[in-house]
Amino acid sequence: MQRLPGLDLLRAIAIVWVMLFHSWMIGGLGGPLQPVADYGWMGVDLFFVLSGYLIGYQLLEPLSRGEPLHFGAFYLRRAFRILPAFLAVLSLYLLFPDWREAPGMQPAWQFLTFTLNLLIDYRHNQAFSHAWSLCVEEHFYLLFPVLAWWLARHPSRGRVVAGAAFVVVAGLLLRGYASLHGKDWLESIYFPTWTRLDGLLAGVLLAAIQAYLPDRWTTLQRHAQLLAGAGLLLVGAAIWLFRDKTAFAASVFGFPLLSLGLALLVAAGAGSTAWLGRWRVPGAGWVAGISYSLYLSHKLALHAVHGLLLRWPALHGLAAFAAYALAIATTGALLHYAVERPFLRLRTRLVRTGSRGVVETQAASA
Repeated sequence: MQRLPGLDLLRAIAIVWVMLFHSWMIGGLGGPLQPVADYGWMGVDLFFVLSGYLIGYQLLEPLSRGEPLHFGAFYLRRAFRILPAFLAVLSLYLLFPDWREAPGMQPAWQFLTFTLNLLIDYRHNQAFSHAWSLCVEEHFYLLFPVLAWWLARHPSRGRVVAGAAFVVVAGLLLRGYASLHGKDWLESIYFPTWTRLDGLLAGVLLAAIQAYLPDRWTTLQRHAQLLAGAGLLLVGAAIWLFRDKTAFAASVFGFPLLSLGLALLVAAGAGSTAWLGRWRVPGAGWVAGISYSLYLSHKLALHAVHGLLLRWPALHGLAAFAAYALAIATTGALLHYAVERPFLRLRTRLVRTGSRGVVETQAASA
């Protein structure tokens, strides 16, 4: 799978949307961009769909050809992709408490074991709390290869449909129970892995269609314009439903609706038929390439600039926005080029050595 401009654009949108959402830390954007920022948390759901699709295809495509699944190589790629930059940023949070966007922070062992999203006390410990989504993805990386291997040993469309239905229904029931019993929305609905599997599932199902039903995938790509339009409509419906995101209907039904809409956009962006797959936005590829480093580090940059601007109140409006944007981009780029990229290159050398020269695909670098 080659680099696809449509997926790069979606990844860039996801990270920018998330960072706009986190502007609440500094009082919000205000003005015409504020409504966009208010729903920026949905960028995480877009990341989930993209991960489900890219990682899912990376694992399912060789299995569909009857090839064995190399667990060690997969986990090695994931470790080199995720851990270096994550551990670098975690070290900054632990060693320099004044740099944190909030004073309270969960114990280090919860970050190191990727259990933060299951144990967080968000009211008191908000520093580096955005690592919750990384925990969800790590749980997916750990468990999905085993599930994919088992399903490939016993191929059955019925099992796949039943498993997907179970994940969706279980999420509905768990979120419904938490909502009806007055549980904390963030800690019982938004953060836990078992309530946030809709996006990953939607992406995996796209990958399964492409890997196992190529004729169906070709048909989908012929109607990519329709998929993109339907995806935008469903995302719009989800935004309307999430006007009060803690309400019962939004909490229970909003996430699968949003994930379906985003999955249709990913399907459209994965080809070259729809406008989404052909639209090459300058800079989108670069932003997409450093999106992981941006995600990890952007709150540190926001907090640092906010502290400086408190001393320079004359700098406001567009000038302040530019200062925040420059600091975020610089911090993310520094983390990417100094930490993330060298380890990705090392990973490439190790994978090439282990696989006798096979070059990693975009899916492997997702």
